[in-house]
Amino acid sequence: MILSRLTHWIHSRYLVKSCMLVMVLVSSQCVHATTIENIRVAKTSQYTRLVLDTSGTPSYTLFPLNNPPRIVVDLANTTLATAINTAILTNTGISNLRHAQRADGGLRLVLDLQQQAIASSFVLGPNDKHPHRLVIDLRAQSARATTATASTPTPKKIIPNTPVKANPKPRPVVIAIDAGHGGKDPGAIGLGGTYEKKVVLEISQRIAKLINAEPGMRAVMTRDADYYVTLRGRMQKARSQKADIFISVHADAVKNRKVQGSSVYILSKNGASSEAAKILAQSHDEDDTISGISLAGKDKVLQKVIVDLSQSATIDSSLDLAIAVRTELSKLGKARERIESAGFAVLKSPDVPSILVETAFISNPVEEKKLLSPSHQQKLAQAILRGVKRYLVHNAPNNMRYAVNPGNDKHTVRNGETLSGIAIRYQVSLDLLRTVNKLKTDRIRAGEELIIPNT
Repeated sequence: MILSRLTHWIHSRYLVKSCMLVMVLVSSQCVHATTIENIRVAKTSQYTRLVLDTSGTPSYTLFPLNNPPRIVVDLANTTLATAINTAILTNTGISNLRHAQRADGGLRLVLDLQQQAIASSFVLGPNDKHPHRLVIDLRAQSARATTATASTPTPKKIIPNTPVKANPKPRPVVIAIDAGHGGKDPGAIGLGGTYEKKVVLEISQRIAKLINAEPGMRAVMTRDADYYVTLRGRMQKARSQKADIFISVHADAVKNRKVQGSSVYILSKNGASSEAAKILAQSHDEDDTISGISLAGKDKVLQKVIVDLSQSATIDSSLDLAIAVRTELSKLGKARERIESAGFAVLKSPDVPSILVETAFISNPVEEKKLLSPSHQQKLAQAILRGVKRYLVHNAPNNMRYAVNPGNDKHTVRNGETLSGIAIRYQVSLDLLRTVNKLKTDRIRAGEELIIPNT
């Protein structure tokens, strides 16, 4: 997955510099947060147009991702003030529109495409009918090639019979589960004397067992007993096992014993930069490969391009994974809304999407007891597995045996929740939520169970 994405980006960098498949950066000074007030889509014979109505001039970055094809729009200092109605995407070439609020106050929109497209964008100022707008046009990538072929017919060539190269044998999705701490490093210690290293190992073993029971999935544990593994050793073991995903399991601790809930971390940009420098300084061996591309024998400029692009792709995938896991953990109880970023050593693999999950606060006496409970450990393991499966719906690596079948989720309504709020939380349209649950109005009651369709 990372290899094909990286190869495409490198070719785009050197061969198609003028193409809108490369990053488009528009910057402006924002004092107040911009809000997206409405989203509209129009389909013509030549392109699909997505229009974001905003409260002010948007500052944004737009770039493509492959396998599967996506367009990512990062909007600085922006929030979403409307529910995304996926019904408007019918027959537009956009299969889904996802969003996530970022830790820096920005908003990420992801357009899942049915096929690769060329994106162009521009900003319009307000007029009598419309506010500020960000306009994104999507044109089918194959359209130009089809036109060129039709206008310039080429003579048929006689191709000699050659043996057909067999497709590589499918392999399972490999998921590295990293139980934090261990051995001489106990991690955090709860008020009741519970060691973090013990409970996170038990949770990790449960996650691994669930993964190994899934067809087309295989778990690799960085430690399977109470012994110490260096931070870099954990990352290296995952890479040596050709892991497609890395999940480090921990239990948080703070001085305030009332703090509770789970949170998910990805690698920060500063952490990525320091790791890139280390990789480049040590890239002398023939075995040094990033996303399957050898660094040996390449000049320093090209090495830096390969490492930077691979890390960018990996951090984007890590964010997608973090959002999926956090969504599932939030169904168990309190989970921090924002995806946090930090320079954790175990997250620094340049070509493996990696997250660190703080399952709970072991410093909170109530949560300490929950962490010791086999039933709660199982619920945590199941939630993390569901998050992985949710992530694989849109990010399944190439040549994998795993068949994505997300099915439908269920949500039990809590006091104070609204139907529109639930729609935004699960990134589904309000109309679809009403239809699936056969609701005539938007009134819902605490305790009511809703079906959440996976689109």
